[in-house]
Amino acid sequence: MRKTILINLVLIAGISIGFSQTKNNNNKEVKQEIQTKQEIADNESLQWFTDLQKANELATKTHKPIFGFFTGSDWCGWCRKLQNDVFSKPSFIEWAKKNVVLLELDFPRAKKLTPELQQQNAGLQQAFQVNGYPTIWIFNIVKDDATNKFNLAALGSLGYPSGAIVGKEEVTFLATANAILNPAKK
Repeated sequence: MRKTILINLVLIAGISIGFSQTKNNNNKEVKQEIQTKQEIADNESLQWFTDLQKANELATKTHKPIFGFFTGSDWCGWCRKLQNDVFSKPSFIEWAKKNVVLLELDFPRAKKLTPELQQQNAGLQQAFQVNGYPTIWIFNIVKDDATNKFNLAALGSLGYPSGAIVGKEEVTFLATANAILNPAKK
């Protein structure tokens, strides 16, 4: 009887230890999975400005041009397609963090913007003569010391990458964007 009790205790202890190790391993796996997802989210998140002045402050500090994305966020299907096919891809995210300051210039139909934001976006739309969406202008803002005014220095524009291989739209888009940023390498 003693042997049976001892064997049962050993079995129960063994099962408990095995269960707790499995539980700990599962907890470690869950924690690692959560950590990995957070790292991916941190790496994938892009900072999109809506205020031109704030975007220009960062552009000036980092010596990067502004990437102005003219969009109709709540109604433009091609704008959403560009975001899904290009802007959400790791290669674009890496490129954007390295090369530009992102500025969203939205023209929504249902969502309300502040009057200041509406005025800013309309002024830039007029300055760049944007007639369709999505349109992207890559530009710098240059201060004219003589007049103490700021001028837009357009580097180039692009839109949805037509003729791109399906599923690889970001490749065509980034090649065009790089050609704008580095015209000597065309």
